[in-house]
Amino acid sequence: MHAAQPTYTAFSGARRIAAGPLPEVAARIKQAEQIEPYAAAGLLLFADTDGRPVELDFRGSVADVLARLAHIDSEYPLEAPIPEAAEVPRGPGRPKLGVVAREVTLLPRHWEWLAAQPGGASVMLRKLVEAARKQGADADRVRQAREAAYRFMAALAGNEPGFEEATRALFAGDSPAFTERCAGWPEDVRDFAHKLAAPAFG
Repeated sequence: MHAAQPTYTAFSGARRIAAGPLPEVAARIKQAEQIEPYAAAGLLLFADTDGRPVELDFRGSVADVLARLAHIDSEYPLEAPIPEAAEVPRGPGRPKLGVVAREVTLLPRHWEWLAAQPGGASVMLRKLVEAARKQGADADRVRQAREAAYRFMAALAGNEPGFEEATRALFAGDSPAFTERCAGWPEDVRDFAHKLAAPAFG
């Protein structure tokens, strides 16, 4: 079983010319280049996951281009296998959950508070850990979306009117201001910037 392939978006100037899994995008770009020799001029390819630019070698035929995809930076795998689940040693308590007993050092008042919670100390500690994990994941998602949108915007919208104001709105989490500042940009550039930035606005 494999994870879904990451997707990519290609631009020629301010015009989006292809989007989807990397093999499909690469084939479409190469086919367009064969029809219009200068169609790939100013070509930029971005990873949808993080807005990073990706470089491909378009020399040769479509088959040649696709054959070289396996050699691109491993940071952008075409297909990422899901690791096999590790066998968790079963211990006392809740073996089906893979609960592991380890020492936790707290002050007496902390233990008193935990013991007074519904389900006792172990249940409350698990709840606190899961809540902290979720909060951290939300913050990471916002940060990553901001960075992805900014990478793309700096590459294709750096000279557009309102770029600096849009950047400030992006990092301030101000969605209405971001939308307003991007309104005059080329449609494909504006739409992709919004797509990358959306998670940053919750």
